[in-house]
Amino acid sequence: MKTDIEIAQSAQINHISKVAAQVGILEDELEYYGKYKAKLPLSIMNDETKKYGKLVLVTAITPTAAGEGKTTVTIGLTDALKSIGKSSMAALREPSLGPVFGIKGGAAGGGYAQVIPMEDINLHFTGDFHAISAANNLIAALLDNHIQQGNDLDIDVRRITWKRCVDMNDRQLRSIVCGLGGKVHGVPREDGFDITVASEIMAILCLSSSISDLKKRIAKIVVGYSAKGIPVTAGELKAVGAVASLLKDAIKPNLVQTLEGTPALVHGGPFANIAHGCNSVIATKTALKLSDYTITEAGFGADLGAEKFFDIKCRTAELIPSCVVVVATIRALKLHGGAHKTDLEEENLDALQKGVPNLLRHIKNIKTVYNLPCVVAVNRFPTDTDREIELLQSICNENDTNAILTTVWANGSLGGRELALEVVRLCEESVADNFSFSYDINESIKSKIESVAAKVYGASCVNYTAEAEKEIETLESLNFSDLPICIAKTQYSFSDDPTKLGAPSDFNITVRKIKISAGAGFIVVLTGDVMTMPGLPKIPAAERIDIDNDGIISGLF
Repeated sequence: MKTDIEIAQSAQINHISKVAAQVGILEDELEYYGKYKAKLPLSIMNDETKKYGKLVLVTAITPTAAGEGKTTVTIGLTDALKSIGKSSMAALREPSLGPVFGIKGGAAGGGYAQVIPMEDINLHFTGDFHAISAANNLIAALLDNHIQQGNDLDIDVRRITWKRCVDMNDRQLRSIVCGLGGKVHGVPREDGFDITVASEIMAILCLSSSISDLKKRIAKIVVGYSAKGIPVTAGELKAVGAVASLLKDAIKPNLVQTLEGTPALVHGGPFANIAHGCNSVIATKTALKLSDYTITEAGFGADLGAEKFFDIKCRTAELIPSCVVVVATIRALKLHGGAHKTDLEEENLDALQKGVPNLLRHIKNIKTVYNLPCVVAVNRFPTDTDREIELLQSICNENDTNAILTTVWANGSLGGRELALEVVRLCEESVADNFSFSYDINESIKSKIESVAAKVYGASCVNYTAEAEKEIETLESLNFSDLPICIAKTQYSFSDDPTKLGAPSDFNITVRKIKISAGAGFIVVLTGDVMTMPGLPKIPAAERIDIDNDGIISGLF
């Protein structure tokens, strides 16, 4: 059996100008990055002669080590829509180097449902993440230089909130002490690094609608507090122009193609467990202008990525999705039902029955909290038995939801046609006025947290540490309470405890820290033990990756 990279490297790849021509993009509008990648101008998004198409979100059950295949289904569905005569585009996130060299893998799909060139997309791509890292770290450098040069803003070095970042899983950098070595080398203080995908600059780039909006958001970034407790911003550090200049190319969406030559925009990449988990507003709106169906995905399970897609991205960008696809695998549901990970290839109807409530809770959230139609995409594995498939479909039907088998990993668009037809049907029947959010933006910070915890997670109570209570009080006194919330939580459970699989009930969520991301326009709520700088596993994926004398990469999935 071929690996993902072998399939991608053996595919026929079209010149990017041919891909662009499919959706009416002129050669003069392309900014080439070699023969197979290009950036698009922001003007396409603002073309008033073109109407928006339908927006479809692909999300998933709570992820497990058994795999779900959300990005693979997103790409396969996009190809399948094209194969039945619909104009379609995928709008995806860029992979972070952290998971690529760590344990999770990239974000270019798999099997015969991939975006290519997958090596470029999974590695440096068009340099967007490097630009974001540089922009983030420029603010950090200006901040420390301001303190070194006299500290006119009276910044309290004990209350600096801005961290440096690097796009790598590096636990050694979570907490550091910098400025050592004497007076000329800076002011000694505690500091730390976030992974680039958790940087507020990443969130800002993904939520901005223009260069001017980008600059306004950068100016609002709170980097710390003065000795009197007054927020100090990047605007006060006079960082806005230089930071925005570093992002002048990164803000433009990237055009690539699927294995079947369907256009795809891959742009931005915040994680959904520690950030808002969606690709850029600019890429999504550009795809909506260029196609009748835009298929996008949001990270991890629907309790994380989909919740933030709806409550943050759709609210901020005034987007209304037409329908939702919830990806599930029988393997993962059996794991949620108590089966051991070494026994997932064996038929186990009892474990499947016990694990299905996880899927049903996600379905219920989509339908009753956000009032959107949805379909389940059963991402089929060869070991799934007919009886397991029949049981899963029967349970979904009893809950008024179609569960459709998809085999896009093995068969490309052919394996997603039935799903494509159901998506078209749901989109045509969808009523835009029905869409709703999980909370009112004018509620208090605590009320918004508790709404998501109760309605989406199924929690019975939210507890707050003394530190979180104080931070909420501070943010409300500074008039930040009217922003949406971005809850950082483990991706492995509806709760904040990764060991609670399935659909747990009667559990508490613990909020341990709150911080403001004023530029991004949301409040970050940290729960449980979630970290904004991951570490590498015992055997990192980086150990398997190699390159030969001809420049051919191997071991990349």
